[in-house]
Amino acid sequence: MTKYRESKAPATTTTYDKNQVEGETQNIYEAIAIIAKRSSQINLDIKKELHEKLEEFATHNDSLEEIFENKEQIEVSKFYESLPKPHALAVDEWLKNKVYHRNTEE
Repeated sequence: MTKYRESKAPATTTTYDKNQVEGETQNIYEAIAIIAKRSSQINLDIKKELHEKLEEFATHNDSLEEIFENKEQIEVSKFYESLPKPHALAVDEWLKNKVYHRNTEE
């Protein structure tokens, strides 16, 4: 999971060259579909890791009246909020040719 932390993907909106995004598929729609699937995979990975980290600090109380502010959970959440969004990570991976894809029809 550390690869997402070290990514240089932009945290804000960025404009890309259409021809560069099409890449080797030569089809913008196919490239976007691949990027979208990769984005979903990244999102699931990050979500799973976040829940595992938050569970380490969780306090299990049966009483709904007692709500504690857990500073560790807040810090972990802030860190994950500061990461680039999954779609930005997926586009970055796609442009660097780090996404494996194949056409099943061929």
